[in-house]
Amino acid sequence: MQEETGGIEGDLPENQAGAGDMTPEPSGGVPLPEGEVPERAAQEGPAGQTEQNEEVKKIEESKDQLKFPEEELETEEEQEIVRRRANMNLDDETALLEAVLFLESEPQDVETLARITRFSEDVVSECIERLKEKYESPDSGIEVSMVLGGWLLTPKKACFDLVKERYGKKNEGRLSRSAIETLSIIAYSQPITRAEIESIRHVNVDAMMRLLLDRKFITEKGHKDIPGKPTMYGTTDEFLNFFHLQSIKDLPQLDEKESERFELAR
Repeated sequence: MQEETGGIEGDLPENQAGAGDMTPEPSGGVPLPEGEVPERAAQEGPAGQTEQNEEVKKIEESKDQLKFPEEELETEEEQEIVRRRANMNLDDETALLEAVLFLESEPQDVETLARITRFSEDVVSECIERLKEKYESPDSGIEVSMVLGGWLLTPKKACFDLVKERYGKKNEGRLSRSAIETLSIIAYSQPITRAEIESIRHVNVDAMMRLLLDRKFITEKGHKDIPGKPTMYGTTDEFLNFFHLQSIKDLPQLDEKESERFELAR
């Protein structure tokens, strides 16, 4: 006995014994006698079957699109970023470096800028030169300046002099969040080495150290008695005056979590 897909298994009546005498219903239901065609199949014919097949195909495609949409989107975004980076020319690279300099509140050296932008140091240097030329235009009020060994976007002196009364004192007394965090680590953990500071902050602190040394908030406090004899740093009287403290003992008490964090890095 031959089994028809989607049909009923069992013995056939004598007048329907031949498999060739059977016409299966398109939907896979009960076999019908020869010559009896379902009403829908008779109306649709080959064209109707084609439409049905296309509809099934669309449903399957829709199901595939529903599989892990977040992962596919993330992959697509990553691929798009890779593609955009691969197609960048010098104009694009200069624009990206300009954006980074605008977003950074502290001077950044070429090595750091190369790490942030994922450009080579040669490309970063070339982009800086292009920005210098761009800002030479008389209708530009900013320029790229070397400050404490790093590059920074700054207002041109001729422009700044005209608004210094409003912005001068504000900028002179301002410290970025990064500078404040670095200074806090030194104040609470002094004397402390540069490497120990970086182990707490998990970032390079060269620019912050130069800034704090230039502002005379910190100073060298000898060398640590370990291999390499690294320099140790501590705060100054200028630091106390700036924050209106009589002594280091007047610093706010650290909570337990912060104290443990500072100690683990020593």
